[in-house]
Amino acid sequence: MYRTMTRARACEMRLRKGFASGEFAGVIWPSRGQEAIAGGLSTALRRDDRLVTTYRGIHDLIAKGVPPAEILGEVLGRSAGASRGKGGTMHITCPEVGVMLSTGIVGAGPPVAAGLALAAKRSGGDRVVAVTFGDGATNTGSFHEAVNLAAVWALPLVLICQNNQYAEMTPVADTMRVERVADRAAGYDIPGLRVDGNDPVSVHNGLLEAVDRARSGGGPTLVECLTFRFSGHYFGDPQPYIPEDEMARAMELDPFPRFERFLTEHGVSEQEPARVDAAAVAEIDAAMTEVLAGPLPPAGELDTDVYADMAGIPR
Repeated sequence: MYRTMTRARACEMRLRKGFASGEFAGVIWPSRGQEAIAGGLSTALRRDDRLVTTYRGIHDLIAKGVPPAEILGEVLGRSAGASRGKGGTMHITCPEVGVMLSTGIVGAGPPVAAGLALAAKRSGGDRVVAVTFGDGATNTGSFHEAVNLAAVWALPLVLICQNNQYAEMTPVADTMRVERVADRAAGYDIPGLRVDGNDPVSVHNGLLEAVDRARSGGGPTLVECLTFRFSGHYFGDPQPYIPEDEMARAMELDPFPRFERFLTEHGVSEQEPARVDAAAVAEIDAAMTEVLAGPLPPAGELDTDVYADMAGIPR
């Protein structure tokens, strides 16, 4: 879990460095502060389980096993990207490890995930589908429709709300009357759990409970991971809408120092977290070097993967 967290942080920080210095151009929607959710997610799902995530999902992609070069390449529009540079930050997919969709539309992930979960159920296996989204997505009609159908059909779906307390630039208190997103599960008669989104162990335990329930045929669960976003909505956002004292309090709960203390208290040497962190930085630096040394997509790439190849398909 800690290795996943450090790789996610290193990936974002390397992109930030490049944007800020002018080394390359691009945009990301930061997830710094939310890495513990990725840590717990990485150990709760199997490789063949499916994941649908959002434009603020680099840490989720790392958690599910997308190679860093494919993430960096996609953000920078390079041929090394998971979609050969055509998807960009918002639309990274990697079916080989179960990442079926990253969406740039708030609330668009749950309906697609419900469809994937229906397919999984009809196939007769025990595959689980997880979908991550922010607090703002739970105010959309698409969220309601997807959760309602998942509950009615008892689909193997785990709904993961990464409640970073701001829907883009609007605080949660201004968008909903309920204090706990998890309480919304009662409207669909499914379990709703709230876990500490800054503690990967808490996230892992909550997600594992939901995954086990889905895998055994018990239907969907809504898991709310309460966390905080340490950066603006997008890279470069000055975030004047977040009070300084609120940000200061949130950063005191940074998941890294806390989990490092947990590890050392449970027998991990004090030097090991630093070693793992350094290894993550080196891995991401090497991946970035590979991406930047590679080619840009050729013009002919525009015409590929646009329409299905109908050759050999019965009509």
